Amino acid sequence: MKRLIAGLFGLLLALSAVADDGAKVITAKGKFADVRDDLVAAIEQRGLVINFTAHVGDMLRRTGQDLGKTTRIYEQADVIEFCSATASRAMMEADPRNLVFCPYTIAVYTLPGKPGVVYLAHRKYPRTAALKPVDKLLSGIIADASK
Repeated sequence: MKRLIAGLFGLLLALSAVADDGAKVITAKGKFADVRDDLVAAIEQRGLVINFTAHVGDMLRRTGQDLGKTTRIYEQADVIEFCSATASRAMMEADPRNLVFCPYTIAVYTLPGKPGVVYLAHRKYPRTAALKPVDKLLSGIIADASK
């Protein structure tokens, strides 16, 4: 009986770890390029400027060959980096250590064997008053891009 209870407890811990990982992920239907363009538009429509686009899928494919790794993780994957002066200033005035949460990034990717499904994700932020507006901003951008 103790083993059964311990096993169930372990299963619950494992499931909660999966459910409470470090990212918020939603899916959109369509082509990668279209959803990525919608993501860029959703960012720019808020008056935000994209600092950098990391082509992570291309990098993993290229370096995987050098490392002898053949497993394809993504069909396509980019990470879009940007910032909001208003949200960033407010969160850092509340606590200068919040600098570690800036700049903001949103990942957009597709997976092998899942055609027509595009994933959009951003980091989960601590549930503090100073970071709630950042989470709301990123969730809103992703929601607009996934329509």
